[in-house]
Amino acid sequence: MQVTVRPGTLGTQNAVITAPPSKSIAHRAVLCAGLAKGLSLVKNLEFSQDIKATLAGVGQGCAKVKCGENSARIEGHGGFATLVKPVFCDESGSTLRFFIPVFSLTGQKVRFTGAGRLFERPMGVYQKIFESQRLQFTQTSQDITIKGALGGGEYELPGNVSSQFISGLLFALPLLDKPSKIKILPPFESRSYVQLTLGVLHDFGVQADWSSEEPDTLLIPGGQSYHNRDYTVEGDYSQAAFFAVLGALKGGITINGLRPDTRQGDAAILDILQRCGAKFERYGDSVRFEKSQLHAAEIDLADCPDLGPVLMVLGCFCAGRTHIANAARLRLKESDRIAAMQAELAKFGAKITSTENDVYIEGGVPLSLPGKLHGHNDHRVVMSLAVCALGAGFTAVVDDAQAVRKSWPDFFEVLAKTGAEVESESDGTK
Repeated sequence: MQVTVRPGTLGTQNAVITAPPSKSIAHRAVLCAGLAKGLSLVKNLEFSQDIKATLAGVGQGCAKVKCGENSARIEGHGGFATLVKPVFCDESGSTLRFFIPVFSLTGQKVRFTGAGRLFERPMGVYQKIFESQRLQFTQTSQDITIKGALGGGEYELPGNVSSQFISGLLFALPLLDKPSKIKILPPFESRSYVQLTLGVLHDFGVQADWSSEEPDTLLIPGGQSYHNRDYTVEGDYSQAAFFAVLGALKGGITINGLRPDTRQGDAAILDILQRCGAKFERYGDSVRFEKSQLHAAEIDLADCPDLGPVLMVLGCFCAGRTHIANAARLRLKESDRIAAMQAELAKFGAKITSTENDVYIEGGVPLSLPGKLHGHNDHRVVMSLAVCALGAGFTAVVDDAQAVRKSWPDFFEVLAKTGAEVESESDGTK
């Protein structure tokens, strides 16, 4: 699918939108509800491709799942079902990395399949763990197959690959008989996502906490069980970031549904925008943005990597040189997000250079009307390119736009509420 975006009346009116549900929290809440015995109602869900994959896997492995309009009734069995077919994770790294330790506890041979670049993403952390416990872990370009249950005890994980490995273990280890410990080796990045996991675990009655004696070490008591409950997923700062940047560039955008007391690391978008000179006001869970004169800042992505693509767009509009540090993990997502954004923003005439771990954007360079933009089958790239075009006041065509279904299927419908004009047409993709 390709989408044409035009500025329309963007910036000339006060548009009010609502942040979609947090995909990160939704993954965690759905899995915890599935592991609890009894009925849980998870409310405020967006049925993106990634969340559908997690719901389907939970329904396959440990619970009865019935989806409503924006909620899911999840009735946990209090144990695991017999898995008679592969567990399909689509392109969702969270789904796969959360499921592998949890589904190992079935003791069954479990095959995980997926789509896109899923099995190009790093999985060696789990392979090393499984092999050290003499369990089966076999990976091909098409699947991962495991057999054997992980045991309790001490684990040592790198902190700079993906926090999803840490979270995956945190879901599984409380169910074992003996206590466990996870020591995270420096540098420890994406700490906020681990905090998010700990928060949702606590919400579902499971205890896991930081050691007071050993740095970056998690202590997980064994013999625990998840408690069923009703749970409402809060609004997503990582998705709201696209409209926050657009609001800073054009003005007249209010975003509802952003909890001030959130655990989300991507709430850093507000601090980053403020440091770049953006003007906005918060009223409870609403934030209203004004058109602002922006300047460059030093940005650290260690704790908020999902903001990377839209922050590269922001840098194009900031006077001075923006430096984005600790960006290496962007190269291991649905696309190489650094290479993808460099290639596409160059079509606007933007001046961007990068190393393996850093991105530099020369702001204040006049942007020009781009040719057709390529979305690289990456939802965050597609949304960022739409923001760049509209921020510059251009009409632009973006292909691979169907990628937004991974995280925010209604993105373009919401974009139209700002006054932007959106036209979509099939380009042969599904």
